[in-house]
Amino acid sequence: MSTPAYEKDPRVDAYLEPLPQWQRDVLQEVRDLVHAVDPEVEETIKRSVQPYFVLQGNICAFLAARDHVNVFLYDGAIVPDPEGIITAGHDNQTARTVGFREGEEVNAPALSAMFALIVANNRAGGWRKLKGEGAGSP
Repeated sequence: MSTPAYEKDPRVDAYLEPLPQWQRDVLQEVRDLVHAVDPEVEETIKRSVQPYFVLQGNICAFLAARDHVNVFLYDGAIVPDPEGIITAGHDNQTARTVGFREGEEVNAPALSAMFALIVANNRAGGWRKLKGEGAGSP
Protein backbone atom coordinates (compact mmCIF):
# COMPACT_ATOMS: atom_id res chain seq x y z
CA MET A 1 0.00 0.00 0.00
CA SER A 2 1.37 3.41 -0.90
CA THR A 3 1.23 6.14 1.70
CA PRO A 4 -1.53 8.63 0.90
CA ALA A 5 -0.61 12.30 0.60
CA TYR A 6 -2.36 14.31 3.29
CA GLU A 7 -1.87 17.37 5.45
CA LYS A 8 -0.30 16.35 8.74
CA ASP A 9 -0.96 18.21 11.94
CA PRO A 10 2.47 18.74 13.55
CA ARG A 11 0.87 18.19 16.96
CA VAL A 12 0.04 14.61 15.95
CA ASP A 13 3.66 14.14 14.87
CA ALA A 14 4.72 15.50 18.27
CA TYR A 15 2.41 12.97 19.99
CA LEU A 16 3.92 10.07 18.03
CA GLU A 17 7.58 11.10 18.28
CA PRO A 18 8.41 9.99 21.87
CA LEU A 19 6.59 6.64 21.58
CA PRO A 20 8.43 3.33 21.22
CA GLN A 21 9.07 2.48 17.57
CA TRP A 22 6.46 -0.31 17.44
CA GLN A 23 3.75 2.05 18.74
CA ARG A 24 4.73 4.74 16.22
CA ASP A 25 4.63 2.15 13.43
CA VAL A 26 1.14 0.91 14.37
CA LEU A 27 -0.31 4.38 14.82
CA GLN A 28 1.31 5.68 11.63
CA GLU A 29 -0.22 2.78 9.70
CA VAL A 30 -3.64 3.56 11.18
CA ARG A 31 -3.13 7.26 10.44
CA ASP A 32 -2.41 6.43 6.79
CA LEU A 33 -5.47 4.13 6.63
CA VAL A 34 -7.91 6.73 7.93
CA HIS A 35 -6.60 9.33 5.50
CA ALA A 36 -6.77 6.85 2.60
CA VAL A 37 -10.50 6.40 3.20
CA ASP A 38 -11.31 10.01 2.32
CA PRO A 39 -9.03 12.85 1.25
CA GLU A 40 -11.07 15.30 3.37
CA VAL A 41 -10.18 13.64 6.70
CA GLU A 42 -8.48 16.15 8.99
CA GLU A 43 -6.18 15.67 11.95
CA THR A 44 -6.51 17.64 15.15
CA ILE A 45 -5.78 17.46 18.86
CA LYS A 46 -8.58 17.28 21.41
CA ARG A 47 -8.52 16.91 25.18
CA SER A 48 -5.21 18.84 25.05
CA VAL A 49 -3.06 15.95 23.73
CA GLN A 50 -5.16 13.26 21.98
CA PRO A 51 -4.85 12.90 18.20
CA TYR A 52 -8.29 12.84 16.57
CA PHE A 53 -9.25 12.26 12.96
CA VAL A 54 -12.41 14.03 11.90
CA LEU A 55 -14.70 14.54 8.94
CA GLN A 56 -18.13 15.95 9.73
CA GLY A 57 -17.66 14.35 13.15
CA ASN A 58 -15.12 12.20 14.94
CA ILE A 59 -13.84 9.13 13.11
CA CYS A 60 -11.18 7.87 15.50
CA ALA A 61 -8.66 8.87 18.16
CA PHE A 62 -5.34 7.51 19.40
CA LEU A 63 -4.23 6.68 22.91
CA ALA A 64 -0.80 5.22 23.59
CA ALA A 65 -0.34 3.40 26.89
CA ARG A 66 2.73 1.79 28.43
CA ASP A 67 2.35 -1.60 26.75
CA HIS A 68 -0.34 -1.09 24.09
CA VAL A 69 -2.04 1.43 21.85
CA ASN A 70 -5.75 2.01 21.42
CA VAL A 71 -7.63 3.32 18.44
CA PHE A 72 -11.06 4.57 19.47
CA LEU A 73 -13.69 4.26 16.75
CA TYR A 74 -16.45 6.85 17.10
CA ASP A 75 -19.31 4.92 15.56
CA GLY A 76 -21.97 4.65 18.26
CA ALA A 77 -21.55 0.86 18.00
CA ILE A 78 -23.48 0.79 14.71
CA VAL A 79 -20.68 -0.19 12.33
CA PRO A 80 -20.49 -3.97 11.87
CA ASP A 81 -17.34 -5.77 13.02
CA PRO A 82 -17.46 -8.99 10.97
CA GLU A 83 -13.77 -9.75 11.53
CA GLY A 84 -13.91 -9.21 15.30
CA ILE A 85 -11.24 -6.51 15.50
CA ILE A 86 -12.98 -4.59 18.30
CA THR A 87 -11.11 -5.42 21.52
CA ALA A 88 -13.04 -3.34 24.08
CA GLY A 89 -16.08 -1.16 24.51
CA HIS A 90 -18.45 -3.55 22.76
CA ASP A 91 -21.42 -2.07 24.63
CA ASN A 92 -20.12 1.52 24.68
CA GLN A 93 -22.65 3.93 23.24
CA THR A 94 -20.09 6.36 21.80
CA ALA A 95 -16.80 4.67 20.90
CA ARG A 96 -15.36 1.21 20.71
CA THR A 97 -11.69 0.26 20.88
CA VAL A 98 -9.28 -1.59 18.64
CA GLY A 99 -6.22 -2.28 20.77
CA PHE A 100 -2.76 -3.38 19.70
CA ARG A 101 0.14 -4.85 21.62
CA GLU A 102 3.69 -5.18 20.41
CA GLY A 103 3.98 -7.71 17.59
CA GLU A 104 0.29 -7.57 16.62
CA GLU A 105 -0.53 -6.60 13.08
CA VAL A 106 -3.14 -4.12 11.95
CA ASN A 107 -5.99 -5.76 10.03
CA ALA A 108 -5.89 -3.01 7.42
CA PRO A 109 -8.81 -4.21 5.25
CA ALA A 110 -11.17 -4.59 8.23
CA LEU A 111 -10.14 -1.30 9.84
CA SER A 112 -10.36 0.57 6.53
CA ALA A 113 -13.85 -0.82 5.94
CA MET A 114 -14.92 0.37 9.39
CA PHE A 115 -13.40 3.82 8.80
CA ALA A 116 -15.23 4.06 5.46
CA LEU A 117 -18.57 3.28 7.14
CA ILE A 118 -17.92 5.78 9.93
CA VAL A 119 -17.15 8.49 7.35
CA ALA A 120 -20.30 7.58 5.39
CA ASN A 121 -22.35 7.71 8.59
CA ASN A 122 -20.82 11.09 9.50
CA ARG A 123 -21.73 12.43 6.06
CA ALA A 124 -25.28 11.12 6.58
CA GLY A 125 -25.67 13.13 9.79
CA GLY A 126 -23.71 11.07 12.30
CA TRP A 127 -24.37 7.92 14.25
CA ARG A 128 -26.65 9.67 16.76
CA LYS A 129 -29.00 10.71 13.97
CA LEU A 130 -28.78 7.28 12.35
CA LYS A 131 -29.61 5.61 15.68
CA GLY A 132 -32.60 7.93 16.04
CA GLU A 133 -31.20 9.89 18.98
CA GLY A 134 -31.71 13.22 17.21
CA ALA A 135 -29.34 15.99 16.28
CA GLY A 136 -29.48 17.63 19.71
CA SER A 137 -28.05 14.69 21.63
CA PRO A 138 -24.70 15.23 23.41
